[in-house]
Amino acid sequence: MSQQEKSSAKIRAIFTDIGGVLLNNGWDRTKRALAVKTFGLDAEELNERHHLTFDTYESGKITLDEYLNRIVFYTPRDFTREEFKAFMFAQSEAIPEMIELISDLKKKHDLHIVVVSNEGRELNDHRIRHFGLDKFVDAFISSSFVHIRKPDEDIFKLALDIAQMRPEQVVFIDDRPMFVQVASLLGIKGIVHKDYNSTKAMLASLLN
Repeated sequence: MSQQEKSSAKIRAIFTDIGGVLLNNGWDRTKRALAVKTFGLDAEELNERHHLTFDTYESGKITLDEYLNRIVFYTPRDFTREEFKAFMFAQSEAIPEMIELISDLKKKHDLHIVVVSNEGRELNDHRIRHFGLDKFVDAFISSSFVHIRKPDEDIFKLALDIAQMRPEQVVFIDDRPMFVQVASLLGIKGIVHKDYNSTKAMLASLLN
């Protein structure tokens, strides 16, 4: 391989998910189960309504208030909308070692960091600001911002265009194997995130 080819193939960007990689999954089935218990909701009805409309929320086509109107506040409740939203936001937690790892690799290797995630706007905004993700992430390709959701290939193509990277210059980290597989079809190297140590080792092998 020539020096020019080596330079072209060098990893210059990390694309990463938020939920399950940098932070926990802030509104998954376990969090909804806790909401059911906390607010005395019907689990089957809430989850059915959630699955019918959550993709629409994540795609940025409805607001958080509209989403909650459909899954919770379609009938009178003995708690307020603000109480429920505060509960939702409080479910998010950082994965500090992963945030530190990506931040350190950015500095060490002069990398572009791009988030490619499926998240509703209000939850995404809260998670970005509250956990300081905007301090080291260069661009957020969030489904609610761009109206495309993983596993649609177009969200990865858009991320490549915005980052001005070729697929072979990017490694994508996600905890869902399907999303990594879809990105790989475009030529993007992938890591299925399982834990800190294995992801750190795989990144080291790709970057060094």
